[in-house]
Amino acid sequence: MQFDLLIFDWDGTLADSAGQIVATLQNAIRTLGLPPRADHEISELIGLGLVDGMRRLYPEFQPEKLLQLIGAYRQKAPENVFQTLLFDGALETLTALHGAGHRLAIATGKPRFGLDRSLSHHPQLLPLFEITRCADETADKPHPLMLEQILAATNVAPERALMIGDTEYDVAMARALGMPALGVACGVHAPDRLLQAGAEAVLETVRAIPAWLTD
Repeated sequence: MQFDLLIFDWDGTLADSAGQIVATLQNAIRTLGLPPRADHEISELIGLGLVDGMRRLYPEFQPEKLLQLIGAYRQKAPENVFQTLLFDGALETLTALHGAGHRLAIATGKPRFGLDRSLSHHPQLLPLFEITRCADETADKPHPLMLEQILAATNVAPERALMIGDTEYDVAMARALGMPALGVACGVHAPDRLLQAGAEAVLETVRAIPAWLTD
């Protein structure tokens, strides 16, 4: 096999969650009385960690103050009841890749509680992933620290791993380590952006990965 370890982003790559993320943040913005932001401004930041995302969304505010507001909102707001949906064929593809001998990992800008909540809706995924890393445990994308930690924990060389994601942030953090990256067009960034960032190719969804790997 060309790659021993396949590292997946979560939102926009495996999970069809962009609309849910935008709606949730828009509700928080309204509740907290923050200046309004357009949906496309929010979706542009999906994939980044909360700190970096809020800093870019509200550069006129102190990040510490924004995080305090968001933290207070989370404490009072009822837990989101929506179930994160996977893209069609994602579970079957991951199962097939795992069965073929590929080691699987997740590198996401989500906080740990968010990823764990999402994975709890899909218990079939849990045995497939050897390791997961979240932004609040390491550095935000596009800093490559979360990938460095995954490689160290799995003892895999960068050239033997493949990062798969829907944003230029995913591609950039992989390329910073000399790791190949593969884009998917089902998320928030256009294929041209992914290719310009250094993606080897851009596939329609993760369903096309097994065929791409064997080409």
